[in-house]
Amino acid sequence: MPLRQAGEVLIRVEAAGVNRPDLLQRQGNYPPPPGASPVLGLEVAGTIADAGPGSRWTSGDRVCALVPGGGYAEYCLTADPHVLPVPAGLSMEEAAGIPETHFTVWANVFQIGALQPDQRILVHGGSSGIGTTAIQLARAFGAQVYATAGSEAKCAACMNLGATAAINYRSQDFVQEIDALTGGAGVHLVLDMVGGAYASRNLECLAAQGRLVQIAVQQGAEATVNLARIMRKRLIVTGSTMRPRSVSDKATIARELEQHVWPLLEAGRVRVIVDRVFPLAEVSEAHRYLEGGDHIGKVVLKVA
Repeated sequence: MPLRQAGEVLIRVEAAGVNRPDLLQRQGNYPPPPGASPVLGLEVAGTIADAGPGSRWTSGDRVCALVPGGGYAEYCLTADPHVLPVPAGLSMEEAAGIPETHFTVWANVFQIGALQPDQRILVHGGSSGIGTTAIQLARAFGAQVYATAGSEAKCAACMNLGATAAINYRSQDFVQEIDALTGGAGVHLVLDMVGGAYASRNLECLAAQGRLVQIAVQQGAEATVNLARIMRKRLIVTGSTMRPRSVSDKATIARELEQHVWPLLEAGRVRVIVDRVFPLAEVSEAHRYLEGGDHIGKVVLKVA
């Protein structure tokens, strides 16, 4: 059992989310930050096993948490302010699918991307864990959402979650579709996890003063873009990764999520879409399933 340090809580894990960074870490391409557990797993749900003096948490509290690593285990440590209560009415498996996607979407769509009500957002990978979260939160806060996905079934899932339109990137050109759907006006924000050749095409989709927020580079970190387009349209190109951010940064995100998003989860206005739950002993199968790309929403491990 890991030993709790000052400022940390020890969680008895019942379920853990599976995320693409886990796949990258397993392949040796996403090393844990200094001091973090080398065990895979960035989000968990379970009960408090031990908390320090002055913590809001007591033994037995039902919680979910963003963790720096170590989630695929019976016990896991994380910083006290990165822990949140399991929203009322949700199972542990659902709660385990919240932290990584909700922290990421809140930080990148609302904090960095500054999405406002009545603005338009394009969400790539709309049927992924990040995508299903981004669609629902953007809609809940009054934005108009367009999404891309790789099959008609996935496009239908995006529409069911509140997307105004879903574009099958295998059979449609998303730049042309966004131009037609918006009457040439473009979108105010693009949330992209693809990278590579998508970069220049994302810029084509943006309205004047639009923002491209990059959160992953599944098709490569190198891109050629038209700088004159950025200048002419006064565009902002930005992005972030969650794991290296400071404890205080993540604590701020946690507080804002509890204030603004937890009521939506408890009211059922935003749902955690869990595609499949695997027992921890079948973690290899869970990774293969996520790599296959057939899932819609989250893949979760049942730990205890």
